[in-house]
Amino acid sequence: MSGESDKERRDTVDEFGDAINMTPARLKKWLATDESKSVGQSDGGESVGHASGRRIVELLEKKKADLTDDDIAHMRKVVGYVHRHVKQRPSGDITETRWRYSLMNWGHDPAK
Repeated sequence: MSGESDKERRDTVDEFGDAINMTPARLKKWLATDESKSVGQSDGGESVGHASGRRIVELLEKKKADLTDDDIAHMRKVVGYVHRHVKQRPSGDITETRWRYSLMNWGHDPAK
């Protein structure tokens, strides 16, 4: 059992829900695109964000009662990434930017 309280877990789940504005179906469809696969840090394989996107789909489809400590930890990582990345918004039209594509891999479409 983790040292987290039920309230901390609920807060993380709520913050995750606020950070993610793409449905599981939309995120799955996005992750299949070349644009999605073209961004993010990788060691030659799948990027960190792309792998995270697949995990986010799983988390969105899971019942809250079934979330593990590892799931909660990933949710916290996603919330941190989205919050940090949103603050780095480039000027101008963001529609076809690597910045937007990266955020979308993490389940957040800033153009929405």
